[in-house]
Amino acid sequence: MKGGIGTSCIKLGGIKVGAIVAVNAIGDVFDPSTGKPLAGARTKDGKALANSMASILRGEALPPALEGSATTIGVVATDVVLTKTQASKVAQMAHDGLARTINPVHTAYDGDTIFALSTGKSSKPANVTLIGALAAEAMAQAVVRAVRAARGIPGLPSASDL
Repeated sequence: MKGGIGTSCIKLGGIKVGAIVAVNAIGDVFDPSTGKPLAGARTKDGKALANSMASILRGEALPPALEGSATTIGVVATDVVLTKTQASKVAQMAHDGLARTINPVHTAYDGDTIFALSTGKSSKPANVTLIGALAAEAMAQAVVRAVRAARGIPGLPSASDL
């Protein structure tokens, strides 16, 4: 299904953590608040979502995919000053947002990547665990918004087309 671009920003305790993501995943996209599928592989008639993981667990062969043909790529940003090591940890934790929303994620066909950056505009001390947790949540929200905002094109429907 056609993916899209999504954003999210969380403000908490005087800090901001935001995410922007381009979603073109091999895996299905779920709303973590409901567990319901939003986008992904479709049934043979194209009218419903197939649930790729359920198909995998039943031993069904998945449609062939070209390596490197899909990816989910994004950025998480905070206004708190982060060192390079701290930013790396925040990016690592932000991948949890992908895992909450995309299943399967990080396949051999995806180039899933998240970058982290800091504007350094806040004087708040860096609590990497808090910032990373917020980055994961912001990323999950951004993925959901990306597929909900996508509009299909002929031959490539979006979540709003089903």
